Amino acid sequence: MMMENLNLRHLRAVLAILRLGSVSAAAEAVSISQPAITQGLCKLETQLGIALFSRMPEGMQPTEAAALLAPRIACALDHVGSPRVTMAQMRALLAVAEGGSYARASALTGLSQPSLHRALADLGIALRRTLVERRGKGIGFTESGRRMIRAFRLARAELLAGLAEVETLKGREVGKIAIGAMPLSRARVLPAAVAAFHAQFPDVRIVITEGAFADLIEPLRDGDLDLVIGALREPIPGSDVEQQALFLDRPAIIGRSDHPLADRVPTLAELAAYPWIVSPQGTPLHGRWREMFEQAGLPLPTVPIECGSVIAIRQLLVTSDFLTMLSPDQVAVELSTQWLRKIVDAPAGLTRTIGVVTRTGWRPTLAQAAFLEQLRLASR
Repeated sequence: MMMENLNLRHLRAVLAILRLGSVSAAAEAVSISQPAITQGLCKLETQLGIALFSRMPEGMQPTEAAALLAPRIACALDHVGSPRVTMAQMRALLAVAEGGSYARASALTGLSQPSLHRALADLGIALRRTLVERRGKGIGFTESGRRMIRAFRLARAELLAGLAEVETLKGREVGKIAIGAMPLSRARVLPAAVAAFHAQFPDVRIVITEGAFADLIEPLRDGDLDLVIGALREPIPGSDVEQQALFLDRPAIIGRSDHPLADRVPTLAELAAYPWIVSPQGTPLHGRWREMFEQAGLPLPTVPIECGSVIAIRQLLVTSDFLTMLSPDQVAVELSTQWLRKIVDAPAGLTRTIGVVTRTGWRPTLAQAAFLEQLRLASR
């Protein structure tokens, strides 16, 4: 079912029934009439295609589906915050945020622009704060608006995970895994894990977003990505994310196949005499490159180009005397075809940890947990 069809008041009622054991007690707790809760629960169970409660003389007994869904509902509603917020308002704010304008949001959702305006105005009244403001001919979001966008995205992620878990209980593996892929992960580990996972769960959609760490960390925090794979950061970039190591990568010095240093083992001083292409400052690989020369007491070589694109680096290397530091896995094809050559390994100890970054407290679905296991297997 579509998440947009859910009613947040009905979801609050489900938690109240779980907590209190009866519809009548739940009706009093959430200030909804008993017939309205009964009707809402029946509608929700019809939408889900599965019962959430067994109606017993001693009260409402939760089914396995309710036990799976309840923690997701609780977390989603905690992100939403106010009981006055509706799903229509939540949907409108996310649509305008992701579309960048009312016109684009209307095209994305099929909702009229007046409906979107009205929903956001009602949301601002419900939350007692200004969320959207005019900026010239366009719109922008206030600080409160940006906080609510992130909260609603995280709520959406929880609800979608809950719906996927219910479908799993019904014997259907569905849902989506949204992966942020930094450069090294795209070489071998991620493709191997995705191929093995798809064979196991062919109906689960996998969406891979490529980028540098700085491009991926905020979508992860927003709930738009489930996990990010690549070189881990030291120190960890905040208490709201967690890192899990997969393997250690030892980079190598790479140049063109007929580079002047290709037929011998060069010293660091000889390497320093050539111009370099290195990854941008602040990345783990850039830090290892600096360490290589600083630990030897040598001045840093000339770096005319900073670049994180392996494709661009490859093209620059094959037509010049530039050197770079990369994992051999990142240019495995180029090495096998002898476009490029490993000049020498980086000194021992100059490794970087490759792993997975997730939100703190993130609870993977069965399919997401299975994908993580495939990542671990591929990393071995």
